Amino acid sequence: MLAPTRELALQVCEAFEKYAAGTRGVSVLPVYGGQGYGVQLSALRRGVHVVVGTPGRIMDHLDKGTLDLTELRFLVLDEADEMLNMGFAEDVETILADTPVDKQVALFSATMPKQIRALSQTYLKDPVEISIERKTRTAENIRQRYLIVSYPQKVDALTRILEVENFEAGIVFVRTKSETETLAEKLRARGYRAAAINGDIVQQQRERTVNQLKDGKLDILVATDVAARGIDVPRISHVFNYDIPTDTEAYVHRIGRTGRAGRSGDAISFITPRERYLLKHIEKATRSTLEQMQLPSVDDINESRLSRFDDQITAALESPRISFFRDVVSHYIREHDVPDLDVAAALAIAMQGDTPLLLEPEPEPERRPRREYDDRGDRGGRDDRFGGRGDRGDRGDRGDRGGRDRGSSEGLVTYKIQVGKRHRIEPRQIVGALANEGGLSRRDFGKITIRPDYSLVELPAKLPRDAFERLKDTRISGKLIELTRDYGPPKRSKRRED
Repeated sequence: MLAPTRELALQVCEAFEKYAAGTRGVSVLPVYGGQGYGVQLSALRRGVHVVVGTPGRIMDHLDKGTLDLTELRFLVLDEADEMLNMGFAEDVETILADTPVDKQVALFSATMPKQIRALSQTYLKDPVEISIERKTRTAENIRQRYLIVSYPQKVDALTRILEVENFEAGIVFVRTKSETETLAEKLRARGYRAAAINGDIVQQQRERTVNQLKDGKLDILVATDVAARGIDVPRISHVFNYDIPTDTEAYVHRIGRTGRAGRSGDAISFITPRERYLLKHIEKATRSTLEQMQLPSVDDINESRLSRFDDQITAALESPRISFFRDVVSHYIREHDVPDLDVAAALAIAMQGDTPLLLEPEPEPERRPRREYDDRGDRGGRDDRFGGRGDRGDRGDRGDRGGRDRGSSEGLVTYKIQVGKRHRIEPRQIVGALANEGGLSRRDFGKITIRPDYSLVELPAKLPRDAFERLKDTRISGKLIELTRDYGPPKRSKRRED
């Protein structure tokens, strides 16, 4: 049996063993890359009834002469379209050509493109095609929702949702391998136990990461479509389409990672305003309606944090150690004559540490004074090299949709960095780090505003590109600052932009 990924091969092996539980002597062997040859060679020498493998490692054994297919009776191609998408077409055809003519072949594929049909016509004898109706493609026990959000807001949106959802574990899907690493690091910096999984990660690490998710040592996997194939972890309560897939089949496969074994699951998709058409395609293809959700507010997050704090207290009251610590606290109260409530509050402070329990209210949008036009009718257009707007000339207000920097000093523009009060930073640390990494001098800095979770820094408008690139990867107190231009709250407009 050929499968596109190691995870799927292992999953199929487990299924074979379950089906053969009542039959004595049935041996099944998974064969995939990343696993040592020793175990596989020993099993093949002894002889096995079923081999489930990935095309690459099967080809290796055929080349070495360690896998004999002369007595093969049945051949199964599982997820054939995915094997072709991953570049295994030539390997699959080579393997098929090395098998007996009188074998029985079964081919499973989510889609039937021309290449798959050509493969079936060549290697299947009088095949019967069985199609499953689309109406059964998405499980009814999975709640499907979406959030309209611009790309720069996605990380903040994801962390807010994780705070308020009844979340156990999840997979966050992105489009590229590099984005898996970047997003996993951002989530770890925000206190989540997250790890990346993609096609470049060696097999041992992949298995270790998936096992950590199963055992509760990890809570979030950031993955690409291919890397997540075959992952079956019952505790996955949520699937996040951080990047919405352009293929409806990929959407169905993604959300199928949750809602396993009869449990309920949640699938939440982040959609930028320009991707609304993809939402319509998904709803049409799956014959389901996705529910729109709103970004959780500061009040929602604080309510959730207080609820979790209450749960921690309740759990501690039920601990068998409560009597011991009751005596310790009673001793302290007698010795220091402190009210019970004050002692409880002091213990809560010690437990919470330096991280604020609640978020501060969101600041009101800052209003900028109107700037006067000069005789030419323009505003002396600044060089917005990294903001993407540039000089609007005599279009003035009509050409600006909230893209101006908020209250920047002359010759400076405002940047946003992802470190703030909760990271215990001060202006001098920001100046020191940015000056060292970007080759800036003290006079290049304007106003610095430190907020709870981020800070605003005024820097030169004509910041050299190489300096900007270096500053993006700068760390302060061990945290990646993720330097971006800041334009303040967008103005309301009939047509919204990303």
